[in-house]
Amino acid sequence: MIPNRHIAAELLADRLEHYKGQKGVVLAIPRGGVPVAAPIARRLGMPLDVIVSKKIGHPANPEFAIGAVTLEDVEVDHRSDVSAEYIRAEVERIKTNLRQKYRLFMGDRQTVDLHDRVVIIVDDGIATGKTLLSTVNMARHKQPRKIIIAVPVAPKAAIKQFEAIVDEVVCLLVPPMFQAVGQFYQEFEQISDEEVIRLLREQSESQV
Repeated sequence: MIPNRHIAAELLADRLEHYKGQKGVVLAIPRGGVPVAAPIARRLGMPLDVIVSKKIGHPANPEFAIGAVTLEDVEVDHRSDVSAEYIRAEVERIKTNLRQKYRLFMGDRQTVDLHDRVVIIVDDGIATGKTLLSTVNMARHKQPRKIIIAVPVAPKAAIKQFEAIVDEVVCLLVPPMFQAVGQFYQEFEQISDEEVIRLLREQSESQV
């Protein structure tokens, strides 16, 4: 079991210490990934940025993810029971919401250019992996030097999937039976937008 996100962050930072001093960026997936990413960015002396993304829900069951959207990438499972019109409309609706969310989190701060940087993508765990996959694809388009995924917990299938497409996967816990990320934390409280904004602002100010 993982005590909480903060301790998970410190343990991950220990395993990422060899990247300290390199030209890099820590890319958090909000909201839960930000409290994990902020201590890592602080320890490594890297800027902290966020990548906003959201799943595309199945029309008959919105909780069932059939894809994911970032501001620059779309990842979709093409299914015979879901129309192209539905996908197009959902992607447009989600992108509008994501633009608003990114402005809320980042304010006037500029996005960090990922080109030729070590990009460390952080979340508080991997469930289906669809959101993370769209994030990896977005990052790859920017031609980073390396892409590293750092998460406290993930199922074995997700680890194998991402090890095949990124430079390194750092994960603290790979349980044999996996249902949800939260089951492997002793404390797994909801993270508010205000907490995300505070952590991002603090890390930005420490980089000045």
